[in-house]
Amino acid sequence: MVERISDAEHEIMEVLWQQAPLTATEVADRVVVQKDWSLQTVKTLLSRLAAKAVVGTERQGRKFLYSPLVERDTYLAGVSRKFVDRLFGGKVTPLVAHLAEADELTADDIREIEELLRELKA
Repeated sequence: MVERISDAEHEIMEVLWQQAPLTATEVADRVVVQKDWSLQTVKTLLSRLAAKAVVGTERQGRKFLYSPLVERDTYLAGVSRKFVDRLFGGKVTPLVAHLAEADELTADDIREIEELLRELKA
Protein backbone atom coordinates (compact mmCIF):
# COMPACT_ATOMS: atom_id res chain seq x y z
CA MET A 1 0.00 0.00 0.00
CA VAL A 2 1.14 3.49 -0.84
CA GLU A 3 1.96 5.79 2.04
CA ARG A 4 -0.89 8.18 2.76
CA ILE A 5 -0.73 11.44 0.90
CA SER A 6 -2.13 14.74 2.15
CA ASP A 7 -5.02 16.59 0.53
CA ALA A 8 -2.57 19.07 -1.00
CA GLU A 9 -0.39 16.25 -2.36
CA HIS A 10 -3.52 14.63 -3.76
CA GLU A 11 -4.24 17.81 -5.75
CA ILE A 12 -0.81 17.47 -7.36
CA MET A 13 -1.37 13.78 -8.05
CA GLU A 14 -4.68 14.50 -9.80
CA VAL A 15 -2.82 16.80 -12.20
CA LEU A 16 -0.17 14.17 -12.87
CA TRP A 17 -2.74 11.40 -13.29
CA GLN A 18 -4.40 13.51 -15.99
CA GLN A 19 -1.16 14.18 -17.87
CA ALA A 20 2.46 13.26 -17.29
CA PRO A 21 5.31 13.80 -17.42
CA LEU A 22 5.19 17.46 -16.45
CA THR A 23 7.65 19.99 -15.10
CA ALA A 24 7.00 21.67 -11.76
CA THR A 25 6.02 24.84 -13.62
CA GLU A 26 3.52 22.94 -15.76
CA VAL A 27 2.01 21.34 -12.64
CA ALA A 28 1.82 24.76 -10.97
CA ASP A 29 0.10 26.25 -14.04
CA ARG A 30 -2.61 23.58 -13.81
CA VAL A 31 -3.05 23.76 -10.03
CA VAL A 32 -3.20 27.56 -9.84
CA VAL A 33 -6.66 27.44 -11.44
CA GLN A 34 -8.03 25.86 -8.23
CA LYS A 35 -5.46 26.83 -5.62
CA ASP A 36 -3.49 29.98 -4.95
CA TRP A 37 -0.17 28.16 -4.59
CA SER A 38 3.26 29.47 -5.52
CA LEU A 39 5.68 27.52 -7.69
CA GLN A 40 7.76 26.86 -4.55
CA THR A 41 4.75 25.28 -2.81
CA VAL A 42 4.21 22.98 -5.80
CA LYS A 43 7.90 22.06 -5.83
CA THR A 44 7.76 21.24 -2.11
CA LEU A 45 4.72 19.01 -2.63
CA LEU A 46 6.40 17.28 -5.58
CA SER A 47 9.50 16.66 -3.44
CA ARG A 48 7.37 15.12 -0.71
CA LEU A 49 5.62 12.89 -3.22
CA ALA A 50 8.96 11.81 -4.67
CA ALA A 51 10.24 11.01 -1.15
CA LYS A 52 7.15 8.83 -0.65
CA ALA A 53 7.92 7.04 -3.94
CA VAL A 54 4.56 8.08 -5.36
CA VAL A 55 6.10 10.34 -8.01
CA GLY A 56 9.16 9.65 -10.11
CA THR A 57 11.53 12.27 -11.45
CA GLU A 58 13.55 12.43 -14.64
CA ARG A 59 16.11 15.12 -15.27
CA GLN A 60 15.66 17.01 -18.54
CA GLY A 61 18.37 19.61 -18.87
CA ARG A 62 18.01 21.96 -15.92
CA LYS A 63 14.47 20.84 -15.15
CA PHE A 64 12.85 17.74 -13.75
CA LEU A 65 9.92 15.91 -15.25
CA TYR A 66 7.47 14.38 -12.77
CA SER A 67 5.35 11.29 -13.38
CA PRO A 68 3.12 9.24 -11.09
CA LEU A 69 4.56 5.90 -10.01
CA VAL A 70 1.19 4.73 -8.70
CA GLU A 71 -1.95 4.38 -10.80
CA ARG A 72 -4.94 6.41 -9.64
CA ASP A 73 -7.17 3.33 -9.38
CA THR A 74 -4.58 1.49 -7.30
CA TYR A 75 -4.24 4.41 -4.90
CA LEU A 76 -7.99 4.93 -4.57
CA ALA A 77 -8.57 1.22 -3.94
CA GLY A 78 -6.07 1.25 -1.09
CA VAL A 79 -7.36 4.46 0.45
CA SER A 80 -10.97 3.30 0.16
CA ARG A 81 -10.17 -0.03 1.80
CA LYS A 82 -8.36 1.69 4.69
CA PHE A 83 -11.30 4.07 5.14
CA VAL A 84 -13.87 1.28 5.24
CA ASP A 85 -11.67 -0.81 7.54
CA ARG A 86 -11.04 2.03 9.97
CA LEU A 87 -14.50 3.55 10.17
CA PHE A 88 -16.83 0.69 9.33
CA GLY A 89 -15.04 -2.43 10.52
CA GLY A 90 -14.22 -3.50 6.99
CA LYS A 91 -17.88 -3.70 5.94
CA VAL A 92 -19.32 -1.62 3.13
CA THR A 93 -22.97 -2.03 4.13
CA PRO A 94 -22.73 0.26 7.19
CA LEU A 95 -21.11 2.92 5.01
CA VAL A 96 -23.94 2.82 2.47
CA ALA A 97 -26.50 2.75 5.29
CA HIS A 98 -24.88 5.78 6.90
CA LEU A 99 -24.95 7.71 3.63
CA ALA A 100 -28.58 6.74 3.04
CA GLU A 101 -29.64 7.73 6.56
CA ALA A 102 -27.88 11.07 6.21
CA ASP A 103 -29.72 11.72 2.92
CA GLU A 104 -26.38 11.81 1.11
CA LEU A 105 -27.48 9.42 -1.66
CA THR A 106 -29.26 10.95 -4.62
CA ALA A 107 -31.72 9.05 -6.80
CA ASP A 108 -28.92 8.75 -9.38
CA ASP A 109 -26.57 7.32 -6.73
CA ILE A 110 -29.16 4.70 -5.77
CA ARG A 111 -29.80 3.80 -9.41
CA GLU A 112 -26.04 3.39 -10.03
CA ILE A 113 -25.63 1.23 -6.91
CA GLU A 114 -28.54 -0.95 -8.00
CA GLU A 115 -27.01 -1.34 -11.46
CA LEU A 116 -23.63 -2.21 -9.96
CA LEU A 117 -25.24 -4.84 -7.72
CA ARG A 118 -27.06 -6.36 -10.74
CA GLU A 119 -23.74 -6.56 -12.61
CA LEU A 120 -22.00 -8.14 -9.63
CA LYS A 121 -24.72 -10.78 -9.30
CA ALA A 122 -24.55 -11.70 -12.99
